[in-house]
Amino acid sequence: MADDLILQTRNLSKQYKQRWAVRNLDLEVYRGDVFGFLGPNGAGKSTTIRMLLSLIKPTTGDVELFGHSLRMHRDAALRSVGGIVEKPDFYLYLSAYKNLEIVGALNGGTDRKRILEVLGLVGLSQRAYDKVKTYSHGMKQRLGIAQSLLSDPELVILDEPTNGLDPQGMKEIRELIHHLSSDQKKTIMLSSHLLNEVEMVATRMAILNRGEMVVQGEVKKLLDEGEKYVVVEGQPKAKLLAVVKKQKFVKKVTEKSEAMELSMPFKDIPALVKALVKGGVAVHSVTPRRSLEDFFLSITENESKI
Repeated sequence: MADDLILQTRNLSKQYKQRWAVRNLDLEVYRGDVFGFLGPNGAGKSTTIRMLLSLIKPTTGDVELFGHSLRMHRDAALRSVGGIVEKPDFYLYLSAYKNLEIVGALNGGTDRKRILEVLGLVGLSQRAYDKVKTYSHGMKQRLGIAQSLLSDPELVILDEPTNGLDPQGMKEIRELIHHLSSDQKKTIMLSSHLLNEVEMVATRMAILNRGEMVVQGEVKKLLDEGEKYVVVEGQPKAKLLAVVKKQKFVKKVTEKSEAMELSMPFKDIPALVKALVKGGVAVHSVTPRRSLEDFFLSITENESKI
């Protein structure tokens, strides 16, 4: 696994006057990851990404990309990295094609074939020669991703790519990230506060709070380790309550207006359903609930109390 480690930070920190925006951060991103980088507003996500892309210098620590120290060998470290930070900017009076041509020229030149290829990857082929000022917000976000792909990087770092998008726009970006990972074999580092979006695409994740790492690991494993809830709807409610309270595997019962929320292992759901039916309850639905949002809030709320 160590051979596949393509991004690593060691004690990465950034201080502004008396405030530490990021402190002693040890990140690990492996080849093939869709890595969700999460945290509340002000947690230090964008500051970290700016350091990863060498847009600002860390106060202490270092970044290693593809085995190269960013501090010692910047060009070699960033050779296989592309990224966007927050809102991508363009010349609005120029076309998407011309904007990418200019960006490519700043990096030694990009041929026409590659520009059209990346515009096709993000679904903008039909609008390649339209002025960017005619683009929707979602199209501009996709153009920003196209810009990050110009050099055909192995690692793509995206800071809030779905920020401000409507549900359709978010779906398009999610599908694009899946395509880049599965079909283009890119490693993706995705910063976002839209937790459900990250949950649908991420394989590994890290949660940052107050500039410090809270947890890091595989999404599925982290979610499986946490407390799990099952939301049950059924009638009559009195019987439903009586049955669930008899089950030894149910740790806590919370009554809702239309349902009951049970703290219990998912593996005991079949036994719960069997007991409900046997107890004369008409079961309308049994829904396992252990989302990334639940996990994120439990982690960050616990940290804030320390």
